[in-house]
Amino acid sequence: MVALSANIFMSAAEYLAWEPTQEERYEYWDGEVVMMSGATRNHNRVCANFFKLLDDALAERGCEVYIVDVKVQVAPGQKYFYPDVVVTCDERENDAQLVQFPCLIIEVLSPSTEAADRGKKFAQYRQSSTLKEYVLVQVAPPGVEVFRRNEQGKWVLSEYSLTDKLWLESVGVEIAIADLYRQVQFDTPVSDSQS
Repeated sequence: MVALSANIFMSAAEYLAWEPTQEERYEYWDGEVVMMSGATRNHNRVCANFFKLLDDALAERGCEVYIVDVKVQVAPGQKYFYPDVVVTCDERENDAQLVQFPCLIIEVLSPSTEAADRGKKFAQYRQSSTLKEYVLVQVAPPGVEVFRRNEQGKWVLSEYSLTDKLWLESVGVEIAIADLYRQVQFDTPVSDSQS
């Protein structure tokens, strides 16, 4: 998703009341409201595939999986973001508008959002005490990076290619990377060894 600055400023309370009434989606950065624009078909397909695989695996396990249109409270009263996919398994979740206690966040990268997803958004997401894994999915060429919080609280990177299987420790689910790219139309053929 592309962030477009609308140069709109308001309090968090005003944002939380106003944003659900809008046709477009807006993130909130310390008082500034930032509009999110649409995504490509491939981006949408990867998001949908990841959502479906997780939702099917977690349906009976007390976890909730949300895609695109549910925001995450990153910092109460300061930051509210829309990740591509978010999972929460926390019984404290009680807000109909947003997720407060994510354990897994997935961002599907695009040229316009990659720098923010890797940089300032990840820096904010890392402040969440409940977040255990942050996943970045590259559409073309295909590849997945997983940042996991280890027992010392440090974030450790693991990389996966098209032929690998991904074990998501935060939710106890294994996913074949190739399944994330089902029905994705690549501009150029993708070799099995490409990451």
